[in-house]
Amino acid sequence: MSEPLPNTLKRPNGWPRLAQGKAETSLFWAVAIAAIVLLLASSLRHGLLESNAWDLGIFDQPLYLLSRGLPPISTIINVHILGDHAAWIFYPLSGLYWIYPDVHWLFVVQAISLTSGAIPTWHLARQAGVAKDQALAVALAYLLYPLIFNLNLFDFHPEVIALPLFLVAVWAARSRQLGWFIGCVVIILGCRDALSLTVAALGVWLWWFEQRRWYGAIAFVLGSVWFVVATQILIPHFQPAGVLGISHFAAFGSTIPEILKNLVLRPDLLLRKLITLPNLGYLLLLLLPLGWGLSWRHLAPLVSAIPQLAINLISTTESLKDLVHQYSLPILPFLMLAVISALAAGDSLIQRPRRIILWALVGFVALAQYPLFWTRYLNRIDTWATSRAAIAQVTTDGAVLAPAAIVPHLTHRQTIRVLAEQNPPLSDFTYLLLNRRHPGRLSSPAAVDSLIQQATSDRVWQQELEQDDVHLFIRPTARLVHLQHER
Repeated sequence: MSEPLPNTLKRPNGWPRLAQGKAETSLFWAVAIAAIVLLLASSLRHGLLESNAWDLGIFDQPLYLLSRGLPPISTIINVHILGDHAAWIFYPLSGLYWIYPDVHWLFVVQAISLTSGAIPTWHLARQAGVAKDQALAVALAYLLYPLIFNLNLFDFHPEVIALPLFLVAVWAARSRQLGWFIGCVVIILGCRDALSLTVAALGVWLWWFEQRRWYGAIAFVLGSVWFVVATQILIPHFQPAGVLGISHFAAFGSTIPEILKNLVLRPDLLLRKLITLPNLGYLLLLLLPLGWGLSWRHLAPLVSAIPQLAINLISTTESLKDLVHQYSLPILPFLMLAVISALAAGDSLIQRPRRIILWALVGFVALAQYPLFWTRYLNRIDTWATSRAAIAQVTTDGAVLAPAAIVPHLTHRQTIRVLAEQNPPLSDFTYLLLNRRHPGRLSSPAAVDSLIQQATSDRVWQQELEQDDVHLFIRPTARLVHLQHER
């Protein structure tokens, strides 16, 4: 049974706080412990050399360059950071790198962002009239949703910052806190271009279903305008190739206007892309961890998730249909709102807090990617110590060519490239860090052998390390600086 929302949950200035109580204390510790676990997990993965140029290196390098007053261009993909997904949020984030340049800042931001969503989830549940023990169970179910843990292990993505802000924005709209609402929406739009569609759909839901006309109109207008500005003006300015990710929807066209036109004029093609077994499996993955609380009578919040869900369903790319990558993230806040609505109305399949938590635990055990720490993340352990030693000998900011798994450890420089089958001229680089045993998914042992042969036969290069199939070559000028640094 639900209980009325106590007045003490709301401060005079409108921002809610956790009152003193057992449930509130439990929530605080749950969020804190979850954040620490996520931070340790991502840091351990990075320390095991299992992070990747895509996407950690792509974001870490421009942040470092911004903090040094340099153009934020990722040489991994040769794109200005605003030409990637119009994510201007990296500009304020670079302030952390100005304090101290370290990729672990991103792990901290990500862990806090992902776990802090449990707090507005709690407040939304209490705002809806859900009892404290049930609200706590919902917040814990949020923390145990497999995507939270899995996405934390997939390098870093600025969209994680938007996750708790979607929930805060809904709370603000329901509480008629216009300043908080606009602030959340603006920051969300700065995290990724595609989130503008979710913001616009949020506006439709607030207008029609929540009867928050002004809030709905603001969200719809801001989302729609930013989508046009980001995809048709900002991104093309910094990225002549246009919006990245269009290839996911090649069956519908090669430009956004063409894709939108075919979605309307080709319902036969749309249905063929929607009604597939992979899509059915994806929907089950999304819904089952929260199956205890979903009810067909209370699915209205999912109106906000329609754009992202549609994008994922019509795409032919498998990574858009799982609980590992970032593409399902904008759907989660509205799934939580749906279960809160059902629970408040007494229409959820399960009402008892302990059973809710048990269901969430089963979902986490079944779908979270924690086994990777004793399976895939140990695949390169045989060269780990030597690779770390090689990384430690890259002591200047000269250009580097390295495997994708090594790149995120060396991105604090103006030029770094990922080892591939075809590489730029060796004269472009100061360091060559090669691993013949684990060359990376874009390269091969044969490509590494070719580079080793070139560097060995060219007197410009001197080999600093050769052990366990790991090779480090340094050009003489860099070697001199390296020796001076050691002294």
